[in-house]
Amino acid sequence: MIITGDDSEYIAFVKARLRDQFLMTDLGPLRYFLGIEVSSTSDGFYISQEMYIPDLLACAALGDERTVETPMELNVKLQPTDGDPLPDPTRYHHHLVGSLVYLAVTRPDISYPVHILSQFASAPTTVHYSHLLRVLRYLRGTITRCLFFPRSSSLQLQCYSDATWASDPSDRRSLSAYCVFFGGSLIAWKTKKQTAVSRSSVKAELRVMALLTAEVTWLRWLLADFGVSLTTPTLVFSDSTGAISVARDPV
Repeated sequence: MIITGDDSEYIAFVKARLRDQFLMTDLGPLRYFLGIEVSSTSDGFYISQEMYIPDLLACAALGDERTVETPMELNVKLQPTDGDPLPDPTRYHHHLVGSLVYLAVTRPDISYPVHILSQFASAPTTVHYSHLLRVLRYLRGTITRCLFFPRSSSLQLQCYSDATWASDPSDRRSLSAYCVFFGGSLIAWKTKKQTAVSRSSVKAELRVMALLTAEVTWLRWLLADFGVSLTTPTLVFSDSTGAISVARDPV
């Protein structure tokens, strides 16, 4: 059990009551939980999975020490028929892709390639596996990266959305992507294939803006439950002038 809050007296009271009812040990401040490391400083909190990555690299058994600057090459469009089928796909989808999905909890920079590679988990090929190894080489060179949550920050949500258009060569569906900041802290992000084919880039951008709006609405309700009152509208940034014009149209 993890107890959170800033009232030390009440936390001590809750722990005392729990000890009266259950056999439990106080492990002190949170430092490590389910592969996630938490470091507290005077400036804020750092959350990472630095200790998780070496185990993942060991599982992949990379035969070299190379690193790369990006987790995926630019404008790569993978298809199910690329390359030859792997003789044993278990290592791909159970050990590596599954571990990368969990690692993306604290590494939003691999969210996009992990989303792409997980689509081929049922029938991976040698080409898909080579791109998977590139993500691992990227992680090897960026193993110390983490999320930072400052102690002092504005209590305002700020959101960014983007979308590809007909980027999947097999079904021509677009990808939605967004990230949400609470002050200076990144608290939510997602890369997801759209459920329908968008017939224009504006339509694709509008779909991700709608997805993000639903996420923001839920976050505002959640913050209200925590006693954080947001008095100003939440800004949603998009690089599509067409989608912005449509979204502003009251009709």
